[in-house]
Amino acid sequence: MKHVQQNDIVTISCTGKLADGTTFHDSNESEPLVITIGSHDIPPTLEQALLDMSPGEQKRVKIEPDEGYGPRRKDLLQTLDRTTLGNTMTPQIGMVLSLKVAKDGQDHQIPATIVEINNDTIIVDYNHPLAGHNLFYDISVISIEKGPR
Repeated sequence: MKHVQQNDIVTISCTGKLADGTTFHDSNESEPLVITIGSHDIPPTLEQALLDMSPGEQKRVKIEPDEGYGPRRKDLLQTLDRTTLGNTMTPQIGMVLSLKVAKDGQDHQIPATIVEINNDTIIVDYNHPLAGHNLFYDISVISIEKGPR
Protein backbone atom coordinates (compact mmCIF):
# COMPACT_ATOMS: atom_id res chain seq x y z
CA MET A 1 0.00 0.00 0.00
CA LYS A 2 1.19 3.52 -0.82
CA HIS A 3 2.14 5.92 1.97
CA VAL A 4 2.47 9.69 1.64
CA GLN A 5 6.09 10.76 1.19
CA GLN A 6 7.95 14.00 0.58
CA ASN A 7 7.13 15.57 -2.86
CA ASP A 8 4.04 13.38 -3.37
CA ILE A 9 0.94 14.97 -4.85
CA VAL A 10 -1.81 14.15 -2.37
CA THR A 11 -5.56 14.59 -2.71
CA ILE A 12 -7.26 15.04 0.66
CA SER A 13 -10.59 15.94 2.16
CA CYS A 14 -10.17 18.31 5.05
CA THR A 15 -12.44 19.97 7.59
CA GLY A 16 -11.07 22.74 9.81
CA LYS A 17 -12.81 23.61 13.07
CA LEU A 18 -12.27 25.86 16.05
CA ALA A 19 -12.29 24.51 19.62
CA ASP A 20 -15.99 25.45 19.95
CA GLY A 21 -16.85 23.32 16.90
CA THR A 22 -17.28 26.20 14.44
CA THR A 23 -16.28 25.05 10.94
CA PHE A 24 -14.02 27.51 9.09
CA HIS A 25 -12.97 25.26 6.19
CA ASP A 26 -14.56 22.24 4.54
CA SER A 27 -13.25 20.49 1.46
CA ASN A 28 -14.99 17.17 1.02
CA GLU A 29 -14.43 14.42 -1.52
CA SER A 30 -16.45 16.28 -4.19
CA GLU A 31 -14.18 19.35 -3.79
CA PRO A 32 -10.92 17.95 -2.36
CA LEU A 33 -7.61 19.73 -1.83
CA VAL A 34 -4.68 18.70 -3.99
CA ILE A 35 -1.33 19.52 -2.39
CA THR A 36 2.31 18.71 -2.97
CA ILE A 37 4.07 17.59 0.19
CA GLY A 38 6.99 19.94 0.82
CA SER A 39 5.57 22.90 -1.12
CA HIS A 40 4.22 24.55 2.07
CA ASP A 41 0.71 24.94 0.63
CA ILE A 42 -0.67 24.06 4.06
CA PRO A 43 0.65 24.60 7.60
CA PRO A 44 3.81 22.53 8.31
CA THR A 45 2.10 20.62 11.15
CA LEU A 46 -0.66 19.49 8.81
CA GLU A 47 1.83 18.56 6.11
CA GLN A 48 3.88 16.55 8.63
CA ALA A 49 0.75 14.72 9.80
CA LEU A 50 0.08 13.55 6.24
CA LEU A 51 3.46 11.82 5.92
CA ASP A 52 3.13 8.02 6.05
CA MET A 53 -0.70 8.14 5.77
CA SER A 54 -2.36 5.84 3.23
CA PRO A 55 -5.44 6.33 1.03
CA GLY A 56 -8.58 5.98 3.17
CA GLU A 57 -6.72 6.80 6.39
CA GLN A 58 -8.11 9.59 8.59
CA LYS A 59 -6.51 11.71 11.27
CA ARG A 60 -7.29 14.69 13.52
CA VAL A 61 -4.56 17.33 13.79
CA LYS A 62 -4.31 20.27 16.19
CA ILE A 63 -2.48 23.39 15.04
CA GLU A 64 -1.38 25.92 17.65
CA PRO A 65 -1.72 29.66 16.87
CA ASP A 66 2.03 30.07 16.30
CA GLU A 67 1.87 27.43 13.56
CA GLY A 68 -1.36 28.77 12.07
CA TYR A 69 -2.35 32.42 11.80
CA GLY A 70 -0.28 33.65 14.73
CA PRO A 71 -1.34 35.11 18.06
CA ARG A 72 -3.88 37.93 18.28
CA ARG A 73 -2.01 41.20 18.43
CA LYS A 74 -3.48 44.22 20.23
CA ASP A 75 -1.29 46.53 18.14
CA LEU A 76 -3.38 45.52 15.11
CA LEU A 77 -6.47 47.24 16.56
CA GLN A 78 -6.95 50.79 15.30
CA THR A 79 -9.38 53.52 16.25
CA LEU A 80 -10.72 55.49 13.27
CA ASP A 81 -12.88 58.57 13.12
CA ARG A 82 -16.33 57.58 11.82
CA THR A 83 -16.11 60.30 9.19
CA THR A 84 -13.37 58.18 7.55
CA LEU A 85 -16.15 55.97 6.17
CA GLY A 86 -18.12 58.87 4.69
CA ASN A 87 -21.89 59.15 4.79
CA THR A 88 -22.73 56.35 2.36
CA MET A 89 -21.93 53.46 4.72
CA THR A 90 -23.59 52.41 7.95
CA PRO A 91 -20.89 50.58 9.93
CA GLN A 92 -21.86 47.33 11.66
CA ILE A 93 -19.87 45.10 14.01
CA GLY A 94 -18.38 42.23 12.02
CA MET A 95 -18.35 44.18 8.75
CA VAL A 96 -15.08 43.71 6.86
CA LEU A 97 -13.62 46.82 5.29
CA SER A 98 -10.84 47.10 2.74
CA LEU A 99 -8.65 49.88 4.09
CA LYS A 100 -5.68 51.55 2.48
CA VAL A 101 -2.49 51.22 4.53
CA ALA A 102 0.88 52.73 3.59
CA LYS A 103 3.88 50.45 4.06
CA ASP A 104 7.39 50.93 2.70
CA GLY A 105 6.22 53.88 0.61
CA GLN A 106 3.42 51.94 -1.09
CA ASP A 107 -0.31 51.78 -0.46
CA HIS A 108 -1.87 48.36 0.20
CA GLN A 109 -5.53 47.38 0.55
CA ILE A 110 -5.85 45.42 3.80
CA PRO A 111 -9.01 43.78 5.22
CA ALA A 112 -10.06 45.03 8.65
CA THR A 113 -13.05 43.90 10.72
CA ILE A 114 -15.16 46.41 12.63
CA VAL A 115 -15.12 45.26 16.27
CA GLU A 116 -16.55 48.31 18.09
CA ILE A 117 -18.72 51.28 17.13
CA ASN A 118 -18.91 54.47 19.20
CA ASN A 119 -20.57 57.84 18.58
CA ASP A 120 -17.54 59.40 16.87
CA THR A 121 -15.17 56.46 16.31
CA ILE A 122 -14.98 52.88 15.19
CA ILE A 123 -12.38 50.30 16.17
CA VAL A 124 -11.12 47.99 13.45
CA ASP A 125 -9.10 44.80 13.80
CA TYR A 126 -6.40 43.95 11.24
CA ASN A 127 -5.74 40.50 12.77
CA HIS A 128 -6.65 37.49 10.63
CA PRO A 129 -10.01 36.13 11.89
CA LEU A 130 -8.32 32.83 12.86
CA ALA A 131 -5.38 34.47 14.68
CA GLY A 132 -5.06 33.33 18.29
CA HIS A 133 -7.12 30.18 17.79
CA ASN A 134 -6.16 26.53 18.06
CA LEU A 135 -7.22 24.95 14.77
CA PHE A 136 -8.43 21.36 14.51
CA TYR A 137 -8.31 19.61 11.14
CA ASP A 138 -9.94 16.29 10.29
CA ILE A 139 -8.02 15.03 7.26
CA SER A 140 -8.52 12.02 5.05
CA VAL A 141 -6.19 10.90 2.27
CA ILE A 142 -8.10 10.20 -0.94
CA SER A 143 -5.20 9.47 -3.30
CA ILE A 144 -1.43 9.71 -3.66
CA GLU A 145 0.59 10.33 -6.82
CA LYS A 146 4.36 10.15 -6.85
CA GLY A 147 5.83 13.60 -7.37
CA PRO A 148 9.30 14.43 -8.66
CA ARG A 149 12.06 13.09 -6.41
